[in-house]
Amino acid sequence: MPTNPDSAVAITQDGLLDRRITLRQPRHGYRAGDDAVLLAAAVPAKAGQAVLDAGAGVGAVSLCLAWRCPDLTLHGLELQPELARLGGDNIAGNGLADRVAILQGDIRQPPAEIGQTVFAHTVCNPPFHVAGRASAPPDRSKAIAHGEGETPLQDWLAFCLRRTVSGGSVTIIHRSERLSAVLAGLRQGAGDIVVFPLWARPGRPAKRTIVQARVGAKGPDVMHPGLCLLDADGNDSEAARKVLRDGAALDLSS
Repeated sequence: MPTNPDSAVAITQDGLLDRRITLRQPRHGYRAGDDAVLLAAAVPAKAGQAVLDAGAGVGAVSLCLAWRCPDLTLHGLELQPELARLGGDNIAGNGLADRVAILQGDIRQPPAEIGQTVFAHTVCNPPFHVAGRASAPPDRSKAIAHGEGETPLQDWLAFCLRRTVSGGSVTIIHRSERLSAVLAGLRQGAGDIVVFPLWARPGRPAKRTIVQARVGAKGPDVMHPGLCLLDADGNDSEAARKVLRDGAALDLSS
């Protein structure tokens, strides 16, 4: 079984976008999957622009977005050194080192390459759980990725807003139960907010929601019809398959 020589953590070789992107990631702990593909698909980036991936992990969102949008430049920021190292391996392994880079660092004190730069778009999959309100996973890396710890959600959102140019977009994926907190944070500097539910299957609640806002805008919130991920038989819906397997973009326009 392949391992990371620095930490002796078991590593798996996985694939996204029907294996158009290969991904080395820890067998245990936080693991990137469909959320990363969906989040990348929602970013309205264009060729020639620069995008920030805040909390980049092993690079899944950045790699999917780089594959979909040629000539896009992506900068990732990841707190955990072991994940940032794997992210670098994944970038090289997918032949995208000329357009994608992940730096190790904290959003509270980001490296100058990120902390002194603004980007056309920022994308983020922040920790899901409020500190102290959920049982922490036994795996330390997963606990850091899923729990807010010393950096609450509002700090993540404020960081994303600061690092995005006026008129640019901030795109977040989060648990639907925390939608009110996401909206409150984004309204501190953005508007034209689109709420895009990810329905598990017909007749089921949306457990995940993508939220996108335009920095400096003042327009009202819009509730989008969203995307149903599975059909009544439990298979990928046709619309979800186009995004998750074929790399199609999600249209969040109202």
